[in-house]
Amino acid sequence: MRHLAIAAGLLMATQAAAQTPELTVYTYDSLATEWGPGPVIEAEFEKTCGCDVTFVTAGDGAALLSRLRLEGARTEADVVLGLDTALMGAAAESGLFAPSGVTADYSLPIDWTDETFVPFDWGYFAFVGLTDGPQPTSFRALADSDASIVIEDPRSSTPGLGLLLWVKQAYGDEAPAIWEALADNIVTVTPGWSEAYGLFLEGEADLVMSYTTSPAYHLIAEDDATKTALAFDEGNYMQVEVAAALASTDQPELAQQFLQFLTGEAVQSAIPTTNWMYPAVTPAAGLPEGYETLTVPATPLLMPVAEAQAARDAALEEWRAALAQ
Repeated sequence: MRHLAIAAGLLMATQAAAQTPELTVYTYDSLATEWGPGPVIEAEFEKTCGCDVTFVTAGDGAALLSRLRLEGARTEADVVLGLDTALMGAAAESGLFAPSGVTADYSLPIDWTDETFVPFDWGYFAFVGLTDGPQPTSFRALADSDASIVIEDPRSSTPGLGLLLWVKQAYGDEAPAIWEALADNIVTVTPGWSEAYGLFLEGEADLVMSYTTSPAYHLIAEDDATKTALAFDEGNYMQVEVAAALASTDQPELAQQFLQFLTGEAVQSAIPTTNWMYPAVTPAAGLPEGYETLTVPATPLLMPVAEAQAARDAALEEWRAALAQ
């Protein structure tokens, strides 16, 4: 009888597991870490959805889109979390994504009307360094200085691509000359943000390509006020990070529910102290103490989606040519 009871229990457990829908979310590495927003998102959504959320990491943001393009309609992903405004044009052209059906009262500094991609956070790109270290105020001043920098590869990383578009928008036809001048400052180019920021923290470079919100982590989580983000005279380039449902998902209603959930209080209140970015929808309690100390660029820069898509390939070739010399 005991064996029959065990067998029956195993059968019921198997049936329950089979009846629990699974939502597979592709995202970038740092989001799914134990200190990132991934665990909060997973735990809070599973409380309401009756499902299992599985995060699959694929490097940095640009690597996510590359992987999805390779997998096409065969992908196991139901949702991708971590593309951005620089990738939205290419993502839309791929035909891999479905309209979101999401409505939200966004707190973004730009109007948002896209029906497919759902913003979940935003920020300004910036070079981050020590408060007692080099603090150039422009790309030209950076190139003229002895400051060493770590940057991310624009082919695999959204901060890397953001830097590429930042230089292109600020300098236009002079962008190749800026890259040639910066080449001597670059210590290395990493595949993604996590590797670059880690090298900076290890003292391998004076500055790292990151965000104006990065010092908030050190200030709030570590009580460390020695990190600062630089506002450049040319302006600082903006990023809006987005999520989208795959058109091939076999869980379309669950995917739409997840996207709507991302804009809600549970996720948005966690973003400033887990992903260390500005929330796309300001939570009821506002921003955490410490955010008021952050650098706010005087001149925000952001190419429209179509313009960013059109500029990408030429800007990438200019970057590669300059760094190859």
